[in-house]
Amino acid sequence: MGLIIIFIIIAALAGIDFLGYIVTGKRIMGPYFTKFIGVFIVAGAPWFFLGVFDIGLDNDCCNDSAVFSPEHSATMYFWIAFISIAFFYSEWRTKLAPPLVEVLVNSLLIAGIVLNIVLGFHLEMFFFVTGNLPIILLFLITLSTNQRQVQKMAQEDHYATKGKLTNWAFKILTAPLLVKFSLLLILCLPVIVIASAILLLIGQKPDSIVRAFTDTYSHGFSEWDYMCENVVCGGHYLCSVAANGHQKIVKPVRLGERNGGTIVCNRQLLISNAFEEVLEKKTPKLHSFIRRNYNKVGDKIHKHYHVFENKYLSDFIYILMKPLELIFWMVLYATQRNPENSIGRQYLPKEARNQIQLKNT
Repeated sequence: MGLIIIFIIIAALAGIDFLGYIVTGKRIMGPYFTKFIGVFIVAGAPWFFLGVFDIGLDNDCCNDSAVFSPEHSATMYFWIAFISIAFFYSEWRTKLAPPLVEVLVNSLLIAGIVLNIVLGFHLEMFFFVTGNLPIILLFLITLSTNQRQVQKMAQEDHYATKGKLTNWAFKILTAPLLVKFSLLLILCLPVIVIASAILLLIGQKPDSIVRAFTDTYSHGFSEWDYMCENVVCGGHYLCSVAANGHQKIVKPVRLGERNGGTIVCNRQLLISNAFEEVLEKKTPKLHSFIRRNYNKVGDKIHKHYHVFENKYLSDFIYILMKPLELIFWMVLYATQRNPENSIGRQYLPKEARNQIQLKNT
């Protein structure tokens, strides 16, 4: 909670600094404090966020899912670091760089604004307001400051423009603001192409900058949400997989409801869940220990759920679970007055479960 409050306060200060700059043309927070805000927002906040919500995480249907596709995340880390370096270079330098370098730096700042806008659609609104929006405001201030410095140098005729490329870069830097930003946005494309070629050397793909967003679950640009449609969290993972085998083998009996979703129920799954109910009532500590460790199995299944869509593999798991099903069945018949009622009410709607429960009492 304390960290959230700090992020909100820093984001508010960045907003005040931006409004002050718009009105007065100066950073109203003072040079040292504005540098602290820049370090916290541009360097600290993104990497803290990635450390919590992305680095080391996988695409996961049932837990926190990675912000960027794990296969393509290196591309995004590269761009975040590269853009951050351009920002800090602009903030901490004592004089302007040659025109070609200035074009590159300003192009990266433009790319940073676009990236944070895209992230705003990919993430929740809270993260955009407290993280991405302050970064965008700081980048806009830096771009405006760079523009003023270039114009001042041009008026004083202190900016070297020897050579065609340098002269071309100088014309871009001194163009009207809207024209300049439009040209810099176009120049981002060749920078992206060159960076993508470099990233190929570490195993990234040419389209990784796009797939880092799309090959994910449950975020704004995610296109893999369909992979989670048949994944039911917090249940009998192996039995759920087994029930998806060939009908002649696994013998589904009906559909059921679990966590708001529809699942295929066969007798093995119903018996297993009824057995867990008994275990939870009779030995809660043992049940908690077994469930906690069994959930680890479930995590592995969810991360590779597409593998378990194979019906022959489901048939195999169903057969493998048969001895356990028999043990569960024997326990139910030894401990329950109406074991078939206990089995039959599993994964029914709440009202139907309650009616069967009343018959058992």
